[in-house]
Amino acid sequence: MDTEKRNTETNEAPRQDNEPPLGAGAEYAADAAEAAEADAAAQAAEDAAAQESVEELIARLEAEKSDLTDRLLRAAAEAENLRRRAARDVQDARRYAMTKFATDMLQVGDNLRRALGAVDEKAWGTEDPELKALLEGVQMTARELERILERHEVVMIPAMGERFDPHRHQAMFEVPDPSVPAGTIVQVAQDGYMIGDRVLRAALVGVAKGGPTPDKAANQAPKPEAQ
Repeated sequence: MDTEKRNTETNEAPRQDNEPPLGAGAEYAADAAEAAEADAAAQAAEDAAAQESVEELIARLEAEKSDLTDRLLRAAAEAENLRRRAARDVQDARRYAMTKFATDMLQVGDNLRRALGAVDEKAWGTEDPELKALLEGVQMTARELERILERHEVVMIPAMGERFDPHRHQAMFEVPDPSVPAGTIVQVAQDGYMIGDRVLRAALVGVAKGGPTPDKAANQAPKPEAQ
């Protein structure tokens, strides 16, 4: 009897000290599942944070791109404006460089016209070849001077019969004349000239007074009859 008992005890497998007790496997499995879920949640949070960081980076880069594009367009516009301004300055310098010279030449033209205006009408029909050649020479010189001035954009300002313009005309006196609208130029004492779009010399004129104002004159003008 004792021998069988000893044999039975001898046949039982020895129990290891670190072996978990029976029924502990389910607890270990639950802990492992919880740990896996925690790791998955942490990884998901990291992925979300990384995705958010990428989106923020893209948004920041897009904003910087927009800002740089705007600066580039502004710089290009400023450069174009500077180029146009420089070209205009060069053109104005070329056009108006002869302003002083042209002003002096106008006096030469004035003297030629005065000389021609002082000639008696009978002298134009003279048979004297020398006098005739002299008059024709002065007349041709005056015309050639006008052509040269026009070639350099120096043109006469319209005055006679025009409405007075203080930017181009200088009123020297008034002429009572009720037959024309007030402010109409009826006499020209000295021709005016422009160079390009600038007034080189204002025309010295006499202006009518006593007539209707330009607005009233326009209203009093006869209207065309209906057909």
